[in-house]
Formats: sequence, C-alpha cells, structure tokens
Amino acid sequence: MPTHRRLTGAAAAPAVALAVALTAASALVLGPAGPASAATARGAAAAVPAGTAADGAHVVSETWLDARTVDLQISSPAVGGTVATRLLLPADWSAQAGRTWPVLYLLQGAHDDYTSWTRETDIEQFTAGQEVIVAMPSSGPTGIPSTWWNYGSDHPDYETFQVTELMQLLQQDYRAGTTRAIGGVSTGGWAAMAFAARHPGTFAAAASYSGVLDTTMPGMPTVVEAIVARESLDPLSLWGSPVLNYALWSAENPFDVASGLRGTKLYLSSGTGVAGGNGELSAEALETALWPGSQAFALRLALLGIPVQTHFYTGGTHSWTYWKEEYKTSWPLISQALGLNS
Repeated sequence: MPTHRRLTGAAAAPAVALAVALTAASALVLGPAGPASAATARGAAAAVPAGTAADGAHVVSETWLDARTVDLQISSPAVGGTVATRLLLPADWSAQAGRTWPVLYLLQGAHDDYTSWTRETDIEQFTAGQEVIVAMPSSGPTGIPSTWWNYGSDHPDYETFQVTELMQLLQQDYRAGTTRAIGGVSTGGWAAMAFAARHPGTFAAAASYSGVLDTTMPGMPTVVEAIVARESLDPLSLWGSPVLNYALWSAENPFDVASGLRGTKLYLSSGTGVAGGNGELSAEALETALWPGSQAFALRLALLGIPVQTHFYTGGTHSWTYWKEEYKTSWPLISQALGLNS
C-alpha cells in the first residue's frame, strides 16, 4: 500500500465545508434541473447493431438525434439493467467503413447524466471537424462509475460497463479503434484518473477537471458518502466503511494507485474557489474543498516521476462555467495522444 500523505487541521477543513455545501447547494452546481428530453428518433428503420460484449452486453436501441449524435440504450449485465450512452460520431463515419477512429470518453459529474457534456459545452461543434468518436456514458445516479461493494456483491459495476462492455461494443458496432483518451468533471475526474491507473495502457491520455483525486484525505470520505446519500442510497454501499474497508477505499483512490498512470499523458486542473473567487459561495466552497486533493495528487505524481500538465488557477467555481473552457485547454494534449492533427 503506498505511503499516504495526510492533511490535518486547516487543510482538512475545506473538505468538511464541501460536505455541508453538498446538502445545501450541490444541485445548483453538480446536477441538472432534469435529464434532457429525448429527441425524436431519426432513421427509425435502421437495425439495432448485433454486436455482443463478452459478457452478453448489447445495444437495445439507437436514437439518432442528428447526423452525428446517437443515444444508445445498452443492456449491461455488469450494471444489471439498461444504461444510456451518447455518441458523437465523426462527420465521415460509417458503420461499414474500412477504417476505425480513436475514442474520447467524457464522463459526467455527480448527480448529472450522460447528456451533460452536450448540454453544457460546445463539444459537438468543437469536434465537428475531428476524426474522433466521443463517447459519453452514464455513470449512474451518483455520477461515481465504480464497482459498488454493496456488502460483498460488487454490484452494480459501472467500471466494467464503461471500461469493458462499452469499449467492446464500440469496437464491434461503431468502428472504434484501440487508441483512447478519457476525461471527466468532478466525480468524472475521479473516474478518469482511477480508470487510467487501474487499467494501464487502456487510455493514452487522462484529464481531470476539478476532480475528486484523494478520496481518503481527512474529510473526503464524508464528502463521498454525502454524494451517495443524496441519491437516497446507503453510503456504505459504495466502498464500505472508510475504516473497516480501507483497503477497498485505497484501491479506488487515484492518489493511492497513481503509479499505474506511468506512460499516460495527464492533464489536471483545479481552482482555489473561495480564495480569489467571484462571490458564488456554494460553488466556490465545493471547488475549495477539492483543492488540497488536487495539490496532493500532483505532488504524488511528481514524487513518482510521472509528468503531468497542470492548470491550477486562483478562484474558480465547481461548475461548467470553468469546465467548458478547461477541456479546450487540455485539447492539445488529448489530441496528440489520440493521434489527431489538432
């Protein structure tokens, strides 16, 4: 188990503040008013893809929103139900093409959904001329796409859905290649770094925008448990007790598994929040609480000799106001890792 740098006193206080802020204001900065309404399906006569993942996962339905955007409903044995994923396909994409395309996975934050990236950013327009498939899978109601402990059942398993089932289906049915990058906001930033570290070589690049990067830092287990509890779920169902099940918490913690990121191009951004902020106190408090974890994670990478591009800025809020620009700042690193021209 890696040596863990513990923060106490004043350093732990922001995380406690975040747990309080989650109760009062996380709906404002982390979750949408409600899922985006489903658009009318286009090309309804098209057959549902016939590919099947190794464990039996398969596409149940396709809903084409426009020429590039398609929403999938996927039957997932790992999750134990149907899970949604939105794809943005290249302009010249064809299911019968004799080539494949690299894939950029973009993950939602807590209490949001798979439509968040197209709802809150201009990712559709930004990638219009890029030879890349953008995949935006659901991470479940909490936005934490983990293998849930659930008292030993290890179910639902959103990690297997996103890292195994979805990848296999995209390769079989949507001409996805094996060059991939991953990025996410908030809890999606946790997943981007955790997945890349836990599955070395799967992703050529990983980016975290205001991510939860040290889940066992003092105060942070309370934050994680508050996210789960907000969805009326048992907080212990995720990873168990942070004390009695510490080994599991550690195995899921980007800080503790950071050595697995060696060889992956990394981007890390975070703001100070309240210090130098713009007056949006609830969103600033959320950002402030995650600042120590981002700093600890960057230091951990430095001690391991793993390069990372960082953008640490004064102020900022835990919101799309900043994230919709941060992904563009990270784009040169991501596009290079994907082998794109820009």
